[in-house]
Amino acid sequence: MDAAGIEPVELLVAGETVEPELLAEVSSLAHPPRVVAVFRRDDLPRGVRAATLALWRVGDPGNVGTLLRTADAFGAGVALSEGCADPTGPKAVRASMGSIFRVPLSGFDEPAGKRVALVPTGGIPLPELEVGGDVVLVLGAEREGLPPEVLDRCEERVSIPQPGGGESLNVALAGAIALYELARQGR
Repeated sequence: MDAAGIEPVELLVAGETVEPELLAEVSSLAHPPRVVAVFRRDDLPRGVRAATLALWRVGDPGNVGTLLRTADAFGAGVALSEGCADPTGPKAVRASMGSIFRVPLSGFDEPAGKRVALVPTGGIPLPELEVGGDVVLVLGAEREGLPPEVLDRCEERVSIPQPGGGESLNVALAGAIALYELARQGR
């Protein structure tokens, strides 16, 4: 059983239940694993939390996995739009470092609360954001950002102050900074 309480459907152990060469063939890792566990997608946590990262078409699986890991660290949930990378794909699972088994997932529009768009510039500074209850931090893909129809559904737009003059931040980094700021302010 996993630490999150999810039972694997199958546990394959090199040299015991399967030939080591076979595990090496099915693995995308540089070094073949000794153990591979198989889980059901339907057993992963579903639902929402008081703080949620809502990802709009974040297509990079490494970013999706990293945002899952960040949400896990701060007790948040993750909501995914259509067009997001599969959180159960190999790269996302690796980047999540096991957080996929603890962080509740939901659809993009499911979480309730104040919807706050993270935009590269032009929003109120993140430290000035006032939230009295549940909050949904809406993040877009790095290249396209958030389209007008998504921005229009958000109550606030916030930007992360960048005194160094950078143009923008990686979406996973922006999500981590935003959740850290909420935690720092006790929200």
